Amino acid sequence: MKLHRIVDPLLYWLSRRRRRPDKASGVLIVSAGGLGDAVLFSQVIGRFSALAAPGERVTALLRDDAMAMAFLFPPEIIVQSLDYGRLRRIGYRLKAFTALWNAHYRVIVHGDYLRHPDLDESLVKAARPESAFAMEPRPSAKHDRRLHANRRLYSRLVDTGPRLRDKVLRWIDFATAVTGRAEPPSRLELSVPPAALDRPTAVLQPFSAVKLKQSPPELWAKLIEALPGDWDVLIAGHPKDLERNPEYVPLLAMSRVRFEGAPFKTLAPILAAARLVISVDTACLHLAALVKAPTVCLGSAAYVGEIVPYAPEIAPERMKVFYRSCPEQGCLGACVYPPERGMYPCVAGLDGGEIAAWIKANAVV
Repeated sequence: MKLHRIVDPLLYWLSRRRRRPDKASGVLIVSAGGLGDAVLFSQVIGRFSALAAPGERVTALLRDDAMAMAFLFPPEIIVQSLDYGRLRRIGYRLKAFTALWNAHYRVIVHGDYLRHPDLDESLVKAARPESAFAMEPRPSAKHDRRLHANRRLYSRLVDTGPRLRDKVLRWIDFATAVTGRAEPPSRLELSVPPAALDRPTAVLQPFSAVKLKQSPPELWAKLIEALPGDWDVLIAGHPKDLERNPEYVPLLAMSRVRFEGAPFKTLAPILAAARLVISVDTACLHLAALVKAPTVCLGSAAYVGEIVPYAPEIAPERMKVFYRSCPEQGCLGACVYPPERGMYPCVAGLDGGEIAAWIKANAVV
């Protein structure tokens, strides 16, 4: 048994030693997803603000590694972070539990369909708000028993549909259920002033935290060659991405290609000014699509039905998604097939020639 499961009862008791104000106040919205989820959740979090009383604060609690997208959230929402990587450590866990208890939130909204009983759900238990709302959780063979036991943490659990469903539409239906305000879905978009670029520019993002989703460098080279000859090409990513993926370094030796390691807040105006963005299914893709850049996604079949392609009701107008259909599509990363050349088979099956031909025909000169 995990150590924190043994000591949690003591940690909850220790965190509640301080008497907190008699009157609870504030709405806390928990989002335990990564960078990509943070981009999309920033588009719907305002719908939950209707739960706040006049003058009451609304706080979003993000994963520490998703805070790079905090600039996308509405300015009236306070954004705080929590390091989930340290949450299993007893000292940090007690500190987090104590802060949540002392804050004495009136309402907590758990914004995740995929939940972990020892991590994000432990925060709801530590906070002990007057009311707590969540979606019925995604089924999990590993955690179903403990997720079921945690149902008592919530005042209301909302059924938001089948296991495979567009993530944003699921959030919208959840917000409608808990606030009582029915607002129809709208096209995803962010208003970001474009950067002033010296030349027409394409931005490429070949990197993913899940390496099985990355197309090979030779495919990216073919796409670069398909771009108009007078365009600059930026390969975007974290500065460590090239260290983790040295096989992509030769792309920087191609004519007009350079690396762009700007943080997302700085990258967003560059994306908004780009003539074309080509990306794997990752946070950069969502950000580019939302700032209305012409965007090409080199997708897998794993998240078809949940993320990309987006549902028609919310899909940005200037986005093209390439993916190879698979009998098991919508597996959400639990691929039943062995990798092919270090990729999901559906990613290995992407046709670079087809994508390059589309770019040549559709790149705006």
